[in-house]
Amino acid sequence: MADYFVHESAYVDEGALIGKGTKIWHFCHVMPKAKIGENCSLGQNVFVANNVTIGNNVKIQNNVSIYEGVVLEDYVFCGPSMVFTNVKNPRSAFPRNTSSDYLTTRVKYGASIGANATIVCGTTIGEWAFVAAGAVVTKDVPPYALVAGVPARVIGWACRCGVRLTFAGDAAQCSQCGRKYSGGSTGNVKLIEE
Repeated sequence: MADYFVHESAYVDEGALIGKGTKIWHFCHVMPKAKIGENCSLGQNVFVANNVTIGNNVKIQNNVSIYEGVVLEDYVFCGPSMVFTNVKNPRSAFPRNTSSDYLTTRVKYGASIGANATIVCGTTIGEWAFVAAGAVVTKDVPPYALVAGVPARVIGWACRCGVRLTFAGDAAQCSQCGRKYSGGSTGNVKLIEE
């Protein structure tokens, strides 16, 4: 008996690796070479392609497709209907649909992607970064960055708990959880004290 949950309307192809405690909800499809970690939640109508790696404790909201080339590290959040791409120059008349055509997109530990955001392939979203709803990410996002707009630009910095940070010079302390950060003046934000 499986130690994860799959709704009766979902399809998990034979060969897919699913971690303990993961929940796969209505109308999902997980391809045979996908790897999904422990304690993940895949909302309604999520698609996970071959050769995708999803870490532990990842939450993927409704209507998200995780295409080949995408790597989601632990504790990543993907908001409803956000979009990953995997080919830079798609053409129907000139198919580019083999593993060698797909660019790697990495979403690092603890990062969050808001509803309806688009992540263009080949980019990396740094640890604990926060992509605002509707943003279009076309280049790498630094750790702890809060990005918004089309194309997405850094508009601030976010704490691990998700609250926006206010820097005084080079230092900031989260108003909610008290964590302390440095690097506000350089754009190289780092946690300095839990």
